[in-house]
Amino acid sequence: MSQKEVYVYARWQVKEGELLTVLNMMKEVAEQSSREDGNLFYKLHQSQSDKNTLILFEGYKNSEAVEIHRNSEYFKKLVLEQIVPLLENREVILMDKIV
Repeated sequence: MSQKEVYVYARWQVKEGELLTVLNMMKEVAEQSSREDGNLFYKLHQSQSDKNTLILFEGYKNSEAVEIHRNSEYFKKLVLEQIVPLLENREVILMDKIV
């Protein structure tokens, strides 16, 4: 596994009428993620032009920390089982810092 820091950019398009439900669940996800040993930061943003577009920006110590995050019980239960079905679209990009 790489020991370089890993940054995650996720763009979520929330289904019409589901935004408040998703935002309420994301409070728990953000709190749990921020507590993870390998988490550097966990930030949730909302588009100014389309309130149903959410952008997550996350930082992890290394790729192992990303795997631990993705395999956690709360991630599987909240994000994969409950939030993803409320999304029209979900794009996740893993990134390396250049500068």
